[in-house]
Amino acid sequence: MAVEDHPDVQVFDEIEQIEYLVRNTIRRILPVGLTYPQYEVLNLLFRRGDDLSPGEVARALQLTKSSLTHTLQRLAARKLARIETSATDGRRKRILLTPEGRQAYAQTMAAMRPKLEGLRDGFTQKEFREALPFLKALRTWLGDKAKGPEAR
Repeated sequence: MAVEDHPDVQVFDEIEQIEYLVRNTIRRILPVGLTYPQYEVLNLLFRRGDDLSPGEVARALQLTKSSLTHTLQRLAARKLARIETSATDGRRKRILLTPEGRQAYAQTMAAMRPKLEGLRDGFTQKEFREALPFLKALRTWLGDKAKGPEAR
């Protein structure tokens, strides 16, 4: 059996293609000037709630703090997010969505709505539920392996 015929290789090929298609779909509908990395931060802040630290955002998006810095600076310059000093610990920073950031996120989600509805028409909720356990287990396993043996 050729390497590309192995089910594990095929799964990763499919995941890679899905990720590429999702990113390109989102990039095409983003408000002018908003980049995909900026959208990822807005999406995370909107879903998890404001007031995350840069470290929390970096971990959630699997980025280094230094690679996140530029994106945060751009969001702040566009007034889509604010970076403030923590009220409880003056050494820590917190990231908050601004009303403009919420509006940019809402605009993106409104543009995405027809695509999501089409996706829901193409697949049942049962199909999505059945795929989740394997995908979550794979993500967890890969995350544990990335941390190395000391994390287990």
